[in-house]
Amino acid sequence: MDAVAASCAPGVAPAPLRDAIVRDLGRQPYEPVWRAMQAFTDARNEHTPDEVWLVEHEPVFTLGQAGKPEHVLMPGEIPVIHVDRGGQVTYHGPGQIVAYPLLDLKRLKIGVRDYVCRIEQAIIDTLAEWNIEGARREGAPGVYVGGAKVAALGIRVRRGCSFHGLAFNIAGESTAPFLRINPCGYQGLDVVALQDLGGPSSLEAVKPVLLAHLAKQFGLSPRRDAALPDALAAA
Repeated sequence: MDAVAASCAPGVAPAPLRDAIVRDLGRQPYEPVWRAMQAFTDARNEHTPDEVWLVEHEPVFTLGQAGKPEHVLMPGEIPVIHVDRGGQVTYHGPGQIVAYPLLDLKRLKIGVRDYVCRIEQAIIDTLAEWNIEGARREGAPGVYVGGAKVAALGIRVRRGCSFHGLAFNIAGESTAPFLRINPCGYQGLDVVALQDLGGPSSLEAVKPVLLAHLAKQFGLSPRRDAALPDALAAA
């Protein structure tokens, strides 16, 4: 997660609506998707449609650009990858929705702080669909319920375009590996899943709700495309 202040003023969705391609990548190892995000961002221009990728990763710990290895306590059989997002260490794995908004923030006229706030709001609004109250925490981007973290953010902006994104714990199985790290660099930080809070355990039940709220926050008109990204299909 990036060190962006959590104080957020209510945002108004950008207008007019812009088309965005949504790709559900299914279950994928982390590194090929990361490299495909980089390739997409490097190749895009001012006319490239925005995309949102949804994925469930194979188990992996990722360390951000400023990540300190001492926050990885007992990785065991789970690989550790140093990546180019902001923040410290987090976990991705089964039972978790990872969403990568690949957006031209210049075109949307959104700054980095506003971008983070809008992602958090989309998650908060998604939780509210199941009568769960999510909250921000000052100086620690992400979304929390009763002090426990249910969703983490880790972003990168290059040439005004975003990649990386959010990780939302859905099924209870998604939280145990966080005991092997200091999540986001915080020792003893509690981590919780939507299922533990009385919500669904199915990723398929949550994906369309989360996508709808992301689209609302960024003024997007989603259009699903079953094809894999070119860089991932070629991997």
